[in-house]
Amino acid sequence: MNFYIVIPAHNEQDSIGLTLDSLVRQTLLPKKIVLVNDNSTDRTQDIIESYTSKYSWIQLVNTKSSNEHLPGAKIINAFYKGFEVLDNNYDVICKFDADLIFPPNYLEQISKHFNSNTRLGMVSGHCFIEKNNQWVLENLTNKDHIRGALKTYRKDCFIQIGKLKPSMGWDTVDELLARYYKWTILTDETLHVKHLKPTGISYNEASKHLQGEAMYKMRYGFRITLISAIKLAFKKRRFSLFKDYIAGYFEAKKNKSPFLVTEDQGLFIRRLRWKGMLNKFN
Repeated sequence: MNFYIVIPAHNEQDSIGLTLDSLVRQTLLPKKIVLVNDNSTDRTQDIIESYTSKYSWIQLVNTKSSNEHLPGAKIINAFYKGFEVLDNNYDVICKFDADLIFPPNYLEQISKHFNSNTRLGMVSGHCFIEKNNQWVLENLTNKDHIRGALKTYRKDCFIQIGKLKPSMGWDTVDELLARYYKWTILTDETLHVKHLKPTGISYNEASKHLQGEAMYKMRYGFRITLISAIKLAFKKRRFSLFKDYIAGYFEAKKNKSPFLVTEDQGLFIRRLRWKGMLNKFN
């Protein structure tokens, strides 16, 4: 299978080389990697260029956006800057973060999963972070959720879900839409990916309401948003986040923020969410 990879990067000098080292050592090499240097002020570009000079299938794209580390729109807009320079000859498209270390068989194992199930739309490994000199599961979401850091899509699924939404919540709505279109999703617990910077470590004050806004835009409705906000704040062990999420939801509702899904898709999403919640009590 032809793997194309797009990696947005903003001031990633401490990790981007490690990420690229792990990708050029894959047992199944990607056909193309595009690194999008988004307004970096450190040595990110120099490090990327040291790889583009060695590997013809690695490409650098420079772009400029704000210096704020806002989840959602910024990273997806950068992704599209890279995606736009790619041709259409891919079987699998990946959006990876610039702070990951992949095991050598990662892409080969992902390819085997795709080849064994033609209705498999998305697949990934699991993110691990370092705590007390040990690598442990980054336990922020359910194990069957594919983290935004390491998204991998079959081409047909990627196109059918409308590609990626430049909004907070993009890495949840993609899975929900994949299920809406009857694709299956898989996380392989045997594939341990080292995540060098824990999720949210560089998010700033301006991003605190975006999670609640995303829940509104995915048409969760208030009751599911309430339960989801409690669960997420508990996982992150910060009750103040619950208030931020709810405030973000009502801000989006007041401002009539545009939805990310249609009414019919929203109905499917709510039913799927309720089913998942109820199953946990059975």
